[in-house]
Amino acid sequence: MKTPHPIPYQGSKRNLSVQILAYFPKQINTLIEPFAGSGAITLAAAAWGLADHYHLNDLNTPLMELWRMIIEEPNRLARQYETIWFSQHADHREYYYRIRKEFNQTCQPHHFLYLLARCVKASVRYNLKGEFNQSPDNRRLGALPATVRDHILGASCLLKGRTVCTSQDYRNIVREAGSEETLRDLNSRNISYIVSYDGRTGGKVHGRVLLPDLQLRHIELDAGRSAQETLLGRAAVTYESLYLSPALAQRLQNCCKYAGQNKKQLALAGAVN
Repeated sequence: MKTPHPIPYQGSKRNLSVQILAYFPKQINTLIEPFAGSGAITLAAAAWGLADHYHLNDLNTPLMELWRMIIEEPNRLARQYETIWFSQHADHREYYYRIRKEFNQTCQPHHFLYLLARCVKASVRYNLKGEFNQSPDNRRLGALPATVRDHILGASCLLKGRTVCTSQDYRNIVREAGSEETLRDLNSRNISYIVSYDGRTGGKVHGRVLLPDLQLRHIELDAGRSAQETLLGRAAVTYESLYLSPALAQRLQNCCKYAGQNKKQLALAGAVN
């Protein structure tokens, strides 16, 4: 089925999901996204029937409340978005700021969904007070209510009854502290996981390479031509890194799915038996 995407979110792995899923093992009990964001990997995996259960987590509490409502109350959320969207046309810029103020006071999920649909680059930004402060993209009014409804209902159909939503520090989700210490702990427990951590655009490298002693398999995914470089009049392709845990690489090798390719926003997907 076509994968639904109800939440627009900067940094989403939506366009890379098919490439990433190619490195998933078979027979996954629970797929965990500790940095859920748009939930692109979970939704794609559910659409392909790759796991029995899913765990969406993000430290952004309003985002996870939005996810809870998408999964558990899709029709209500779709109606609320429709109402808020059709009310914006008199002065859509001023209306956006009014909804933003209300969201910062109440954290209502339908307000957040509207802000994500309207804000610049679907990019979440907060000030030092913890208030959402991203500006509106005045070139567009956000996705049409009918389109949003289809995506919400589709996501709910895929995830309802088999998904847990939490808002915790990712270290509580995968146990222990420190990102690389966490990965060592997962390695010691023979857990299969994938890390999307850094990358490069042309000759410019983003992030630092994970420590060699973690024994992760490094793969580069072609993310296409960089929009930022194009705006600057340059042509450069962006590559995002994927790191496979030793346990996952071994599982894929055993089932002849992993070809041993070796060539970096931290999105971590753990396939846990």
